[in-house]
Amino acid sequence: MFARRLTVIKRVLQAVNTESVRFCHSRPQLTQFIDMKIQLLPALEDNYMYLLIDEETKQCAAVDPVEPEKVLKAVEDAGVTLTSVLTTHHHWDHAGGNEKLIDLTKKRGLNVKVFGGDDRIGALSNKVKHGDKFNIGSLDIECLFTPCHTSGHICYYVTSSKGDQPAVFTGDTLFMAGCGKFFEGSPDQMYKALVEILAKLPLNTRVFCGHEYTVNNLKFAAHVEPSSDEVKTKLAWATAQRSKGLTTIPSTIEDELKFNPFMRVKESNVQAHVGKKDPVETMGALRAEKDNFRG
Repeated sequence: MFARRLTVIKRVLQAVNTESVRFCHSRPQLTQFIDMKIQLLPALEDNYMYLLIDEETKQCAAVDPVEPEKVLKAVEDAGVTLTSVLTTHHHWDHAGGNEKLIDLTKKRGLNVKVFGGDDRIGALSNKVKHGDKFNIGSLDIECLFTPCHTSGHICYYVTSSKGDQPAVFTGDTLFMAGCGKFFEGSPDQMYKALVEILAKLPLNTRVFCGHEYTVNNLKFAAHVEPSSDEVKTKLAWATAQRSKGLTTIPSTIEDELKFNPFMRVKESNVQAHVGKKDPVETMGALRAEKDNFRG
């Protein structure tokens, strides 16, 4: 299924020049913090790329820049300098633009570093592991190793010395109201990623994920917890957003703990839905059910 979807995407990109595409699944969106900006850039069928911009130094990083020309245009429009690429995982629809982006930036005299946790990532220059830290300008980046969707998946947690609201780029580990498929991992690994790592971040951490899957995810959440007012309210909001071509991103860790069934596997009503009492077994059963869920 995944390989088939990527083949379709590749054919579409081969058939058109991405700079001339007039339709995109969502409108770009800028999220303003105190010390940073995060520019959301829609890509492909339902992907999201991001520019992480440090306000103090005007340096920026591109997150999963699968459409490099679009990213470089956004960099130019923002008047900032691209210094880094943060790659969450090796799948083509996230890392597939790395080589071209590096080639284009080298021609412009830039030395852009590519961070990631998997040797399968194209143009990788800086391999990272859990707990590694580095900077984008004055912003602090911490690498969170979250294997399961892929064995080398990394989330990037962003903070500033001035105490700005934190952010985390979660790729295909954590979506709004959902999580990624367990292509190269186990329920235990996703439990650790979601419950023991990401859920422990500050509640106000803004979550920037890799795909626009929110409406379908919330429909599944409503199936799991049909009496949840949190889910009903969020689904109505997300449906309205998508009807206007607007993104549903970002979320927050606090919100995910309220309506994301995969982060609520300790809750008795979620466990009862799948007939399990163990949270890891609940995680596995939920994922198996979601894989066949059609809304």
